Amino acid sequence: MTHSTAVLTATARDLLRRTPRASLATLTETGTPYASLVLAADDGAGTPLLLLSDLAEHAKNLKRDPRASLLVETAEPSGDPLAAPRATFLGQALRIADPTAKAVFVARHPSAAAYANFKDFALYRFAIARIHLVAGFGRIDWISGDDYRTATSRVEKP
Repeated sequence: MTHSTAVLTATARDLLRRTPRASLATLTETGTPYASLVLAADDGAGTPLLLLSDLAEHAKNLKRDPRASLLVETAEPSGDPLAAPRATFLGQALRIADPTAKAVFVARHPSAAAYANFKDFALYRFAIARIHLVAGFGRIDWISGDDYRTATSRVEKP
């Protein structure tokens, strides 16, 4: 892995760690993209976690087809939002039963404690295939899931 890839990966990881919400795009029954606003959290190893209700359209879509993308962006205001850093994680959102990961999610989003244990809510871990990073105007690159996992495994957990 090059120094440049390590820097790009650190930028994507930092966006995920700092951004409390994201846009989740799933595929409807007919294959049409469907985007929705969700809360996201870093699992501590650079992987996105989502807590979704089975009643939500995006969860129904993921049950049929786990392929998805997750857009995280800087929460800081800037003069031109299109010049601000953002990363689109592409992969699969897979339902998991992991009490430790759920605790990490709730620690990031304390309001989720009110519904995290409802029967219709489930935790999803995002299996990253690729990341499209826009680190600012004209600074655009792709990061493979393997390079991202390798780089994030070397980073100290927050």
